[in-house]
Amino acid sequence: MKPAKEALALLSGLFVTALSGISAADVSLSFVDAAGSTRTEVALASSAPTNGEDDRDAVRVFAVAPPGDLPASVSISSRAAPDGDATTSTLELLRDLPLESAPCPAGAPKGSACGQTAPLRVVFDDIDRLHPLVSRRSILAELGGAIVATAAGVSTSARVTTPDGRHRAHLRVHVLRMTVGGPTAIGRDEADAARLVQGEVGRANGIWGACGIGFGPRPSIAIEIVDPPPPWLLAIGCGAGLPASGGALTFSVDGRELTVPTRRGQSPRGVARVVAAALGAKGYGVTVSDNGLSTASGRASVDLLVRRKDKKLATITAPLSGAVSSDPTLDACIGRVALEDGLQHFGDADAVAGTLEERTLVKAFEDGDPSTLDVFVIPSFGGDSRIGESFIFADSGAIKNTVIVDRAGFRAHRASFTLAHEVGHVLLDQPGHPDDFGVDTPTRLMDADAVNASAFGPRRLEREECARALRQSGPRSPSGLLVPWSLPPLP
Repeated sequence: MKPAKEALALLSGLFVTALSGISAADVSLSFVDAAGSTRTEVALASSAPTNGEDDRDAVRVFAVAPPGDLPASVSISSRAAPDGDATTSTLELLRDLPLESAPCPAGAPKGSACGQTAPLRVVFDDIDRLHPLVSRRSILAELGGAIVATAAGVSTSARVTTPDGRHRAHLRVHVLRMTVGGPTAIGRDEADAARLVQGEVGRANGIWGACGIGFGPRPSIAIEIVDPPPPWLLAIGCGAGLPASGGALTFSVDGRELTVPTRRGQSPRGVARVVAAALGAKGYGVTVSDNGLSTASGRASVDLLVRRKDKKLATITAPLSGAVSSDPTLDACIGRVALEDGLQHFGDADAVAGTLEERTLVKAFEDGDPSTLDVFVIPSFGGDSRIGESFIFADSGAIKNTVIVDRAGFRAHRASFTLAHEVGHVLLDQPGHPDDFGVDTPTRLMDADAVNASAFGPRRLEREECARALRQSGPRSPSGLLVPWSLPPLP
């Protein structure tokens, strides 16, 4: 006699008999284990193969059946998410895992026979999957997919999700060309650049899937190849941010020179609005963008974003002679993007506002919506100190929820997971790293400087980090960056 169709169901990470009307559709397998972290290195720390008895990340498959009908083995497969981008619905199949006799769980029918498999690890990529210590008891899975158990001709499935469900952040990826019409920052051509972006997003999906967070199927990611913007931004108070002493600002817009006087005591904000009115009178559309206060400035600088009537970016140039500002205390700067020598990145003093070059780049393409996450892919940063950076919501600057990654960040691949790391700063709404003031744990994704392409590299997320991401960026947060992502029915 075969087991009844409801004989196997997944409950709290274990296959057990369906009791009290619980069916497979009511239960789920969570990437987040009950012990505390989403993917720890506990099972990989031993120098000898382990059966997983001490593995906090492992789950067991239990089977409960009438006496004499307990199968000797169970096969387990993992299914891709129906809305994902896998080429096949089945990610992996583990055939005929032996069932060992085990005590029956509470509530099992009296006299039932019960069996269990060895502990099984659910992992997100082949680095964890193929580690020699755990390769025989690991299975690849995908957020929104399913784990399917089959025994004695009966199958049942359970979704791979978390207790908080599945959430998604919407990415907008801008791949910069080195120059106007020049080569792309990454890849051989535009198609290859898109392929590389999709691959990096896929890796970020895997890591953050452990928290129930994804960025959508790779083919659905919005990717555009763009030229560096012209000098279209005028920054008022770009130096020390001091009030005006009296003078004038002189510059040209599309070849038309404009002079705007300044008065003693005017703030950068006040001068910026006077200049914006003067540009508006010339027929230009101007957006006044107030920056966050840099620790090196007396007052925050203000950017004027100048567009023509057709919404295209205007071109601002310095006067034929002299500086843009003749005011002895109030500076004005024209923003330029020159990627040939690397993008000039922020330091500790101007991290809230970003550099003038960063603002000129980002503000040219941002959509003004804090609920979307803008990613910029550039050839390189100026100097050799970083391969990625991020602007978070909490800094209250004009640039929010934005990530910049350079070519070296993509080349680092799974040694650094640069995109997933920088996105982590945004989701966690946290500028620092766990090892800045605490114990250095190079296996954590948010470690500041770890580089390691093995299973011991920077790829782990703590359970508290998962909770913080939803708290700081979830539907109830000010940014609303993460939105609920419903689970479509499995085929």
